[in-house]
Amino acid sequence: MSKQHHAVLFVCLGNICRSPLAEGIFRHLVDEAGMSGHFTIDSCGTGGYHIGDPPHRDSIRVAKEHGITIKDQRARQVQTEDFHEFDYLVAMDRQNKRDLQRYAKKRGNILLLRDYDPDPDSLDVPDPYFGGPEGFYTVYDILHRSCDAFLNTLLKK
Repeated sequence: MSKQHHAVLFVCLGNICRSPLAEGIFRHLVDEAGMSGHFTIDSCGTGGYHIGDPPHRDSIRVAKEHGITIKDQRARQVQTEDFHEFDYLVAMDRQNKRDLQRYAKKRGNILLLRDYDPDPDSLDVPDPYFGGPEGFYTVYDILHRSCDAFLNTLLKK
């Protein structure tokens, strides 16, 4: 099992639905594995639409129903220093990944979360923002299994 330090940044468009939920799930999984001292975990958005806002109420609710607290997170936009401070920038969808690659001049540490999904039906984590509350449950399930597989990959390194 890996004892090295990993810095992981989850990235979506606005940093209020998918990436804060991914951050909370991943942090929870890392804590359960007893590895919290070996990880720096954060999230951000490629867009600046919601800077300073808390996560979407349905992301907070779904996380809470699974014993995860994300209500104190605040949205922020990706910054140049993030490409140097984080080992892994984990995009929620292909457009987020393309945007990150454009900002970063194609650095190799930009990943697509669903590349780790053991049961993928798409390469993208769907954005639940414009759908109803049920979409957040689907997103939670995708994020949980993908984050779990990603964590296991990191711990084996």
